[in-house]
Amino acid sequence: MRNIPIPVDVSRLQFICVKAPCPRVINRDTGEIKTDKASGQTVYEVLCSVEDAFGKIELVKVGVVGEPPISPGDQVTPVGLIGYVWELSGRWGIAYRASAVLPAAAAEVRGV
Repeated sequence: MRNIPIPVDVSRLQFICVKAPCPRVINRDTGEIKTDKASGQTVYEVLCSVEDAFGKIELVKVGVVGEPPISPGDQVTPVGLIGYVWELSGRWGIAYRASAVLPAAAAEVRGV
């Protein structure tokens, strides 16, 4: 399966941080933490509830380089959100990555 990035329009979605951002663990046995290949910085996972215009709510994990300045309960905006479809041993899903995850008020000030 080709790994084609799919841009996500976040303008009609509401994101709420439900758990404090934490470093993404690659190997639970060794405790190895994922780092960004380009910058060498730690990749963090942000667990968010996402509500669409119809009231449907889902939990999604968003990967972001560097620790975002957010806390549980904050309304947030993922900047440059991209989805990647993955498949492994007959299972599949969508992994999400953003260039930043900001408090919603800060994102509005930046015009995101």
